[in-house]
Amino acid sequence: MRMDRIGIDIPVYDLSLIRGLWEGRVKKYKHRQKKEEERLEKSALTKINQEWQYRIACKRLKSAEATALQCYLERSTFAELDIQPTENKDSNTEDKRFIFEMNGDKWRKLPEDLQFMTYLREWHIRGTKIPEIPSYIEAFLDLRVLDIPRNGFTKLPVEIGKLINLRELIVNYNKLLSIPAELGDCENLERLEMTANGNLIELPFELRNLKKLKHLDMSENKFASIPICVLRMESLKFLDISNNKLKDLPEDIDRLEALETVFLHKNKLKYVPLCMANLIHLKMLVVSADELYSIPSKFIDNPDIKLIRLYENPINVQDKDVNQQDDHEKEFMKTYIETLQDRDTQPTYTTKVSLSCLL
Repeated sequence: MRMDRIGIDIPVYDLSLIRGLWEGRVKKYKHRQKKEEERLEKSALTKINQEWQYRIACKRLKSAEATALQCYLERSTFAELDIQPTENKDSNTEDKRFIFEMNGDKWRKLPEDLQFMTYLREWHIRGTKIPEIPSYIEAFLDLRVLDIPRNGFTKLPVEIGKLINLRELIVNYNKLLSIPAELGDCENLERLEMTANGNLIELPFELRNLKKLKHLDMSENKFASIPICVLRMESLKFLDISNNKLKDLPEDIDRLEALETVFLHKNKLKYVPLCMANLIHLKMLVVSADELYSIPSKFIDNPDIKLIRLYENPINVQDKDVNQQDDHEKEFMKTYIETLQDRDTQPTYTTKVSLSCLL
């Protein structure tokens, strides 16, 4: 049996139209994705180094060291945004029963019961409106950490000298006019940070007694020279005196034989004294190189020392000029920090930062 063929109309499409439609959609998607990436990138750069941009030139810099360097360069950003850089600390190192914490500008006074909690080992008071640290702190003989940044304090109580077990004192981003001489009695102090108090121009000579101090951060102040007491801190391994008013360094800075890391950038130094070559434990030296004309050859030739030169306004620095200084170095771009990438909204102030490293 033969069946008659049935005619069927088969629509014929122009595939080029379909392809054009999908290519258009893909193009729009990639465009939106690119815009989103740019937004996130700008958010991550919120107010980072608005005052100055740097080209980072160094012989060798590992990823972890680059991250640490950025962390220090960006301290002001974290302070103004009320963000604490993450640190790898064991949460079990200290029982929370021995830790007192108070954060935020809603606090204008300390709780009255605090004066009776003399068993506390750590105070963390950040970004409050509390006018001062009370004198009864002298009773807290077990106190090991006094972390009190961004509170607007203009002075520290002289009773702080009674804290003989104090290990860390952090008074960054306050308005201190001076540091009490009695702090020199805290003979077990190992870490002292006084970043960005603005009016600090000198330290009391009594601080020379801090023989166990290993970390000293006195950046973003108005020091015209390294205080004499600092030159007597024999155990000092880390010194940050960047962003001050230094024009030269003392010829006896090599007294600090234990120094391993020194931050000197954003000063007006024109040379690094030869005596610094005597610091046999020095591993990293950070300087602003725009006005610097003399550096001991040891820092350039020694492969064990990371000499990091920061150049302001890197857009105006030609690559060939940098290559002439370091013929064996190659340039790469360090990725921007990811600390603020999770912000939901784009900030009203953004800036472009050029951070590159010559290896």
